[in-house]
Amino acid sequence: MNARTEPEEEAESDAIARPPLVRELLLVAGLFLVYKFGRQLATGHTGEAFHNAHRVWDLERAVRLPGEGSVQSLLLHGDTLVHLANTYYATVHFPVTAAFLVWLYLRRPAHYVWARRVLAAVTAAALALHLAFPLAPPRMLAATGLVDTAAVYGPSVYGPPRTDHLSNQFAAMPSLHFGWALMVAVGLIAATRSRWRWLWLLHPALTLLVIVGTANHYWLDALVATALLGATLAVIHLPRRTATTAGRARDDLAPAPERELVGAHR
Repeated sequence: MNARTEPEEEAESDAIARPPLVRELLLVAGLFLVYKFGRQLATGHTGEAFHNAHRVWDLERAVRLPGEGSVQSLLLHGDTLVHLANTYYATVHFPVTAAFLVWLYLRRPAHYVWARRVLAAVTAAALALHLAFPLAPPRMLAATGLVDTAAVYGPSVYGPPRTDHLSNQFAAMPSLHFGWALMVAVGLIAATRSRWRWLWLLHPALTLLVIVGTANHYWLDALVATALLGATLAVIHLPRRTATTAGRARDDLAPAPERELVGAHR
C-alpha cells in the first residue's frame, strides 16, 4: 500500500511547494524589468562615474590585482575568439538565468522560491549600489588602454552613452552578469546531487573571463558581486532537503535500467 501511495504523496508535495505559475511569471518579469530599466535612475552622473573609475583602477593596481589587459590580450589573438566573447556577453546572461529559474520551478519548487528570492535581493542591492556609486566601465577609461571589443568587433548591446536611453552604462559595480551567473551555479549545485554538478562553476568562471576580457567590468566588480551574493545567501537560507527531494535526486542520477527495476517493484 505504501508503494501505491508514494507517487501520489510526491505529486501532492510538489503541488503544495510549487507557487502559482501566473504570479511567478509576473514576479520574474518584474525582476527582469527592474534590472533592465531601473538602472537608468543613475544616468546623468558622468563626471562622478569617471572619477570613481579612476579610483577603482588605481586601487586595483595598488593591491596588485592582475591587469584586465592580460585577459583581453588572450581574446585579441583572433577575431573569432573576441567575437564569441562579445556574443556570450550579449546573449547568454538573460536566457541562462531564465532557463535556470524555469528548471527549478518545474523540478525543484522549494529551491526555486529560494533562488528567486536570492536573485531579487541581489538585484535590488546592486541597483542601490549603482545609484550610490556610479562607475564607468574600463572600456570607457583611456587610462586602462583597453579596447572596447564590442564596438570594434561586435556584436554590441550598447550604443553611444549619450544616446543610449535603454541602459545605464555607468553601472559597472557590482557586476550582475557575474552575480547572476554565480547564483545559477550555486543554485544548481544545491538542487542536484550529480557528481558532475560542480562543473556548473564553469559558467561563472567563463562569465568572469568574458566581462573582464571585453572591458565591460573590472575585477573588483566581480568581487563585490560575490560578496553581495554571499551576504544574501547568509540571510536567505537554503531550503531543507526533504526525503522526497532527496529520493528524486537519486532517481535522476540512477541509470535507466535501475530506475525501471525500481518502478517494477512498485
